[in-house]
Amino acid sequence: MAENLSIAEAPKGKPAVNPGLKLALEFGPLLAFFFANARAEWLSERITFLGALGEPIFVATAIFMAATAVSLSLSWLLTRTIPMMPLISGVVVLIFGALTLWLHNDLFIKIKPTIINGLFSVLLLGGLFIFRVSLLRYVFDTAFRIDERGWHKLTIRWGLFLAGMAVLNEVLWRNFSTDFWVAFKVWGNMPITIAFTLSQMPMIMRHSIDPDES
Repeated sequence: MAENLSIAEAPKGKPAVNPGLKLALEFGPLLAFFFANARAEWLSERITFLGALGEPIFVATAIFMAATAVSLSLSWLLTRTIPMMPLISGVVVLIFGALTLWLHNDLFIKIKPTIINGLFSVLLLGGLFIFRVSLLRYVFDTAFRIDERGWHKLTIRWGLFLAGMAVLNEVLWRNFSTDFWVAFKVWGNMPITIAFTLSQMPMIMRHSIDPDES
């Protein structure tokens, strides 16, 4: 999903990031979220103020916010830049996480993936069909060199995929337990996103161009 898109992608002229570290930066906050939700009582016993937050989901939200802030900070320190999508995702995490803790209502952290995926879906599809601009190019241009038709197809597919992920999140948090939702957010969303990305490679290869061609 959108919040997993290339948090440490180094643009041209910037330091490259080790792939293992890049994966840790992207996946680390989600793992921290899952661990904190599963071991909230253990954490609360060792970190006093966490115990005052109450249920595991609130402890996990606080840890998720902290891990997201650390991840974005490390990305900046390593590459001197934070790509647009991870930056927006991080801001939404901090805002909705703060609302979750302040109002003591887990609705806000649960709808956060819906907001992020829905927002990026609208931006991608709206940018393409209203302004005739593939915003996805600014995310993946350092990774892929493809022609205009390829960017058009890839933008539509990513826009529809993110819309589908937004709908899926709504179905899950409304119909399943909080623990199931947290587990799927970590162990379901990432594999689905990776599988979708890999499924686009044949189309990307068909539309690839020589990087020296204008």
